Amino acid sequence: MELNIKASFAFLLLFLARLSGAQDTKAQPTVFDITKYGASSNGDISKALLDAFKEACASTSPSTIVIPKGTFEMAQVKLQGPCKAPLELQVQATLKANADPKQLSADIEWLTVNYIDRFTLSGGGIFDGQGKAAWSQNNCKDSKSCGNLPNNLSFNFLTNSTIQDITSQDSKLFHVNVNGCKNLTFIRVNITAPPESINTDGIHVARSSNVNITDCVIGTGDDCISIGDELEQLHITRVTCGPGHGISVGSLGKTPGEKPVVGVYVKNCTFINTDNGVRVKTWPASHQGVVTDLHYEDIIVQNVTNPIVIDQVYCPYNQCNKDLPSQVKISKVSIKNVRGTSRTQDAVLLLCSKGVPCEGVEIGDIDIAYNGKEGPAKSRCENVKPTFVGKQNPPVCAGAQSA
Repeated sequence: MELNIKASFAFLLLFLARLSGAQDTKAQPTVFDITKYGASSNGDISKALLDAFKEACASTSPSTIVIPKGTFEMAQVKLQGPCKAPLELQVQATLKANADPKQLSADIEWLTVNYIDRFTLSGGGIFDGQGKAAWSQNNCKDSKSCGNLPNNLSFNFLTNSTIQDITSQDSKLFHVNVNGCKNLTFIRVNITAPPESINTDGIHVARSSNVNITDCVIGTGDDCISIGDELEQLHITRVTCGPGHGISVGSLGKTPGEKPVVGVYVKNCTFINTDNGVRVKTWPASHQGVVTDLHYEDIIVQNVTNPIVIDQVYCPYNQCNKDLPSQVKISKVSIKNVRGTSRTQDAVLLLCSKGVPCEGVEIGDIDIAYNGKEGPAKSRCENVKPTFVGKQNPPVCAGAQSA
């Protein structure tokens, strides 16, 4: 009897071990290596990637597409779901775009990923847009066709997805464009381009909800992060910005029918040698709009031209009527614990609309010193009456209400 019990117990343990092993095996993703689909170093991998994606997307179990280490050329590629199971694109390589902008279609991004649930882009690889020849075409002051170039990466209508451990380098236009996404996280993403790379926004987010940008380093020729309309709940944490134009809500109000921006949280971020730090910009003579629930906290600025900016008379190249006020309503803004140095005396600019003045603006513990010799740092305020908590250096909106 004792032997039978021991034998039965041993059999049970063996059965459970095999069951566990089967479950572990089932949980392992199927790997689709693009070299098995004809990709080779220094050659165009577009067809191989599309062929691998077609099979991976059709798989009913999790799958991983691998672009192994090496240097590959890649033409413009669109990966479009929906897919039947979670899918990871693991880029270990350096991918290079065609350097000649004339060889690329302006209405297609370099890499586009659409309509996938549980998508991951990872691998430590580099997306090199080779944008130098294109940047001269980006100058909107001199060229009516500016912006008629592909972005490096475009993510549209992704849900429950993650972009991590990749680098976007020298994009021809925006590095990353996010549209219509929900529950999307960027973590440890590196974005790099020189200051002269005009209109190369690092990450542009619009018409999306619940987006997180964390532990990223962004240096480029335009906004490190730019925020368009119809945006709800964007959390930006531990981002280092510079060079660049800062983290900007807007510009807004230029297009009719723009939907509200609600819930932007910027915390523990650092700005180094940027044109702006935290900024909101809307056009004068604008259409109606709403920006509300903006919260900035624990910000470090190092030699920043304008560390804190609300600009409701944003009018680059004088292409607007500054005499008519912006109709974009800004409310419920908190700016707390901002410390460091300004490259100009204008450390704090709160230039709100005379048509729809800012409401519910709270300023707390500002300590920004001016680097120059002309005098102390200053603030300038229009059409706003903030409340204050803690220290104000420079004094912000003298005569306004203190909490």
